[in-house]
Amino acid sequence: MTSVDTSADSTDAVLMPELDGYRAQFEALKSETAELLDGLTEAQFNWRASPGRWSIAECLVHLNVTARLYLPLIEKSIKEARSRQLFGEGPFRHGFLINWLIRTTEPPPKLKTKSPKIFVPPPDQPLETVATDFMSLQDQFLARIQESNGLHLSRIKVVSPVSRFLRMSLGQSFAFLAAHERRHLWQAREAKIGMRAAV
Repeated sequence: MTSVDTSADSTDAVLMPELDGYRAQFEALKSETAELLDGLTEAQFNWRASPGRWSIAECLVHLNVTARLYLPLIEKSIKEARSRQLFGEGPFRHGFLINWLIRTTEPPPKLKTKSPKIFVPPPDQPLETVATDFMSLQDQFLARIQESNGLHLSRIKVVSPVSRFLRMSLGQSFAFLAAHERRHLWQAREAKIGMRAAV
């Protein structure tokens, strides 16, 4: 069994299994997004099936907006946890309700919900800018995962940007955000299929 370093600076140690799983998920999301965008024109990137449906661009911008709101909160929780020495080796147990929410977030959508206003993307965005931002934000998630190594992933809480009363564990935050990205990449692929069928 590989021992996990739980000292104040364990970011260079072997990742805990739970975190390594999240790392693999975000790496896969980068690859899937690159494949999705390969060869698209600006018009195709911003194509909508109907006024009420999101384009590929809007799906990715929504993910970028979500990442920008969550990343500072995750970083804050990590820093506070290290200062409080909330270390642990796992395996960790996370709350049932948020675990259920994560499962229902996975694609294809099982529950359709309207995005809060702060997460709604603006239309007609440039492909290169959106794609560059997306990849950069994924790298920031990967950095936060590395910084979480050795921490107690279930005791540390991350506050939602929607409401300070909604909190999930640090581990659940990574799981939820990865599931959320898979959901909207699925939506973007559906838009791409629809766009090609309409041509």
